[in-house]
Amino acid sequence: MTRSTGSRGSNDDDDAVTPTTTDPGSDIKKARDEYALNPVGSGSSKGSRTKNGHLRLASNSTDGDDDEADFAARIAAGAGSQEVEAASIENGDRGTVVYKVYKRRWFGLVQLTLLNIIVSWDWLTFSPVSQNAAIYYSTTESAINWYSTAFLFSFVVIMPIVIYALHWGPKPSIMAAAVLILAGNWIRYAGSHSRDGGLYGVVMFGQILTGLAQPFVLSAPTRYSDMWFTNRGRVAATALASLANPFGAALGQLIVPFMVTGPADISNAVLYVAIISSVAALPSFFIPASPPTPPGPSGSTPKMSLRSSLRLLKSLEIWLILIPYSVYVGFFNSVSSLLNQIMLPYGFSSDEAGIAGALLIVVGLVASAVTSPILDRTKAFLLAIKVAVPLIGLCYLIFIWMPGTRDLAGPYVVLSILGAASFSLVPVALEFLCELAHPVSPEVTSTLAWGGGQLLGGIFIVISDALKAGTEADPPENMTNALIFTAVIALATVPLPLCLGLFGRQHKLVMRRVRSDERSASSIRTVENTA
Repeated sequence: MTRSTGSRGSNDDDDAVTPTTTDPGSDIKKARDEYALNPVGSGSSKGSRTKNGHLRLASNSTDGDDDEADFAARIAAGAGSQEVEAASIENGDRGTVVYKVYKRRWFGLVQLTLLNIIVSWDWLTFSPVSQNAAIYYSTTESAINWYSTAFLFSFVVIMPIVIYALHWGPKPSIMAAAVLILAGNWIRYAGSHSRDGGLYGVVMFGQILTGLAQPFVLSAPTRYSDMWFTNRGRVAATALASLANPFGAALGQLIVPFMVTGPADISNAVLYVAIISSVAALPSFFIPASPPTPPGPSGSTPKMSLRSSLRLLKSLEIWLILIPYSVYVGFFNSVSSLLNQIMLPYGFSSDEAGIAGALLIVVGLVASAVTSPILDRTKAFLLAIKVAVPLIGLCYLIFIWMPGTRDLAGPYVVLSILGAASFSLVPVALEFLCELAHPVSPEVTSTLAWGGGQLLGGIFIVISDALKAGTEADPPENMTNALIFTAVIALATVPLPLCLGLFGRQHKLVMRRVRSDERSASSIRTVENTA
């Protein structure tokens, strides 16, 4: 057996590692046929079985789900790692497996990025101009806050459907999001078409539809990068698509206040966002569903069924990451939604509050752009998490006093540092969860992580709104109590990820997906050397 690298002259191949036989043409065709029929895990093995088009792990027994669940329990106990790796290494006949990455993967990644930008802009259409929106829809600022809150709660409602859709691949999920984005935006405009005033209930319905769209694209990056990218590029791919979501929030924070100078301008702002959203959503129906062949061994590893995945999610290490991730995503959502109301009582303008929100996000994006490629190479996920989390907690503590300085420097600096730490954490935590949970399909941990963040974000907005000071306070309607609440919970969460790897549990932090790729590569080299 020989190992060959695909030609750079190919128009569609960035890289290819192809174990070949004496008839490579027939082998490649066979591999592509197998992978097309079974994109979650191509080939067959004694450690896997096929059900509903998915290759799933099972034991040698024929007792289906029970054996698969027992296997998941052994993995959660740290006893099944060799079987997981063997399922990847021995997956089918090595002579028929072709590993390639395709340039077309960038089309789908760009489209997923665009949808995450748009859906987040939809979320913050009204929060940056909450005072004008309250007048336009003849309601209160607290009622306008519910546009953001309902959007976040919508994520939790549709989570089971999202996990099921992503289990079959990212394209069905992306198309579902596009449909909901199109419907939600134009329904919002139907309730805002008149410059004389809008219909609060109609807009709320449209806002809920856009909220239902968000999980289909926000949970998709890990699933997409697992299907299309090698372990040398997954963190960067996940970062690009995931962090596009807060980038959309930054655009909303910056652009909407310039669109709206008075209550009557809300109508045009909703129309412009609807047009932009429609243009961004339409290409979703034309992206490729899956690569012709997997990008690497872990991409073709059999994935567990959803039922068996729940057994593995009992791992303490997974929850030591899931809980702080959800808390900090929740506070990011809460602070982003309420930043206008946090800063205005101290004499800041809506534009200045919008710039503060944009700094929180843009600086974070730059920091993530620097750290993600480094972490892709070093795989120092645990160190990155243990550095970022205390820094995030400290920033929330310091921010309590920043609006009261009545000077832009304080809020801008603290929010910039908070953004850098938070955004560096997002792709690392998502990919580390995938590594620890492998061979659980990536959409399971991703959806749970984001779903927890959206649920807590909605709860935090409701609590923060209830903690807002009255009109008799100094300054009136300040949100100091809400900031204290945020800091206390953020600091209380810090010790959880710091416990990872302690108390004799270092062996629980094995990155199974990376090890699967390394063992598979070693197996190929061994066969080559003995052929």
